[in-house]
Amino acid sequence: MTHPAPNSAEDSAVTPGTAPEVEVFFDGGCSLCSREIALLRRLDRRDRVLWTDIDAPGFDASPLGTDRDTLMRRIHGRLPGGEWIEGVEVFRRTWSAIGLGWLVPLTRLPGVRHLLDGSYVLFARWRYARRARAGACPLPNPQAAPSGDPSHSP
Repeated sequence: MTHPAPNSAEDSAVTPGTAPEVEVFFDGGCSLCSREIALLRRLDRRDRVLWTDIDAPGFDASPLGTDRDTLMRRIHGRLPGGEWIEGVEVFRRTWSAIGLGWLVPLTRLPGVRHLLDGSYVLFARWRYARRARAGACPLPNPQAAPSGDPSHSP
């Protein structure tokens, strides 16, 4: 599966002719997220990650087969074969791509994996609710909790 063209020129950091190892969909309107992504972008010296700001003007998730709200609920990534990943796995793949792969086995240790994955789910819910209060996301429906099953993601 090919990657669609980024929604704006500043979204893409991949050098022409190189294939990204992962495409990261992030909320550029979230100050905490933006700081984290800025650090990761600086570390991506080999341009192995395609960065897509889902808060950028004109961003349209429909060609991706999903919607902006789904992408806003938690961080998503897409692998070269078209497979979607989300949550901490996006960070693991990003760290590997930018040369911090030594961190990944540590995040998969028994107990550590569950702590990180669970903590991220809580953080993502808090962040989404905060952005919803700021008007960046539809107000969360308490009856429709986001699925933790990646097979329900785009």
